[in-house]
Amino acid sequence: MFTRICRILSQFFSKSRTINNEPLNKVSLIVIILIDIFILINVFMGLDDISRWHISPTEAYPCYSEWQNYRTKTTNDKDYEIVKLSLPYDQNNQLSFQQNYQQVEVGHLGKVSKTCLQYADYKDKINNPEKQQIIKTLDQKQAKISRLEQANRTIKTQYDSTLLEKIAGQGREQSINQVSAEKAKQALEQNNRQISTLKQEFSSLKNELLAKPESISFIAFIKDDNQFREVDKGYRQASFWYPSIQLAFQSLFLLPLIFIALSVHKFAQVRGYGLISLISWHLLVIFFIPLIVKIFEFFQIGVIFKFLFDIISAIFGGLFFLLNYIYILLIPIIGFGIIQFFQKFVFNAKVQAASRVQKSRCVKCAKKIRHLDTYCPHCGYDQYIECQNCHNLTYKHLLYCKHCGTSQDDSNL
Repeated sequence: MFTRICRILSQFFSKSRTINNEPLNKVSLIVIILIDIFILINVFMGLDDISRWHISPTEAYPCYSEWQNYRTKTTNDKDYEIVKLSLPYDQNNQLSFQQNYQQVEVGHLGKVSKTCLQYADYKDKINNPEKQQIIKTLDQKQAKISRLEQANRTIKTQYDSTLLEKIAGQGREQSINQVSAEKAKQALEQNNRQISTLKQEFSSLKNELLAKPESISFIAFIKDDNQFREVDKGYRQASFWYPSIQLAFQSLFLLPLIFIALSVHKFAQVRGYGLISLISWHLLVIFFIPLIVKIFEFFQIGVIFKFLFDIISAIFGGLFFLLNYIYILLIPIIGFGIIQFFQKFVFNAKVQAASRVQKSRCVKCAKKIRHLDTYCPHCGYDQYIECQNCHNLTYKHLLYCKHCGTSQDDSNL
């Protein structure tokens, strides 16, 4: 197995730096490498673009995170906070919430959840000038409360200091504070009265906002468990399948490129077009690299990962490091299977040799040779081997002797 891998790697590097079995000069090799880098960058850019062709779970269910946060909150003000999110300060964007949600569908595959569109419609009904003015007034009052509370903290520090000075019998002219203890106390009491009044006004305005029919309808909608379960189920399903959809689109982008590069490479080999054969070989390698990378990414986040994750969660609880053990064992097995498949069916030397002998081509490099040529004039490869039975020369890699029909031992091919 190791010898076979070494032989494959040797052939790979040989094909990557030779033209018609002649090594590339340094300038040509640098040019080829620069072309490879440029194409590889563009391939990854194309893969990134096509991976976002289908809308993501977050785009398909734009209301999910906001809705989920509301349901997990335990604060008393969560109704007010969710309503406030429907009244943004920035009114430069003329699109409604529903239009913003639907905008992701333009030029992309997939649809936005109907429940989320209904959610956006409720938000749009809340978002009007009257309620925006209420929110601005509430924010102004909250800012005033914060300033007064900050002033109180400052005054309190000075009050404590002046009180200590008074107890110590220190004169007013020697004090480091700007106000006396009596004035500090008066300022604190006055600020506290203002804060109390502002908080009452704030609470009244907040209740007024929540009592609006649009707010009541919106809060009733988001408290509907059936509606949320539908969104939650859809979001989880979309998250489960999204990596698979991305891999499918990325494969759709790469496979035609791989097929074209492989076809050109085979055609160039048959016709003896060395430079075209070399460039197409490099292209083939470049197109395979991102495909392999994306497949491994899929193994880490795709359906297989989630399936194994669920199994380990059910059996072993939080011992998720066991997933790495499974991958360490699974990936080499899959890699071995892929190597065996390509060796037996795609790059099988016997199958290739049979086809090349029929077309009077070298069994190694596939270039045209004469029927009786013992050695290939292009690569120098010996075309024949001695039959173990009749000792006549027969073709290498073919199953039976062309003179006596005896099966050939694989070890001598």
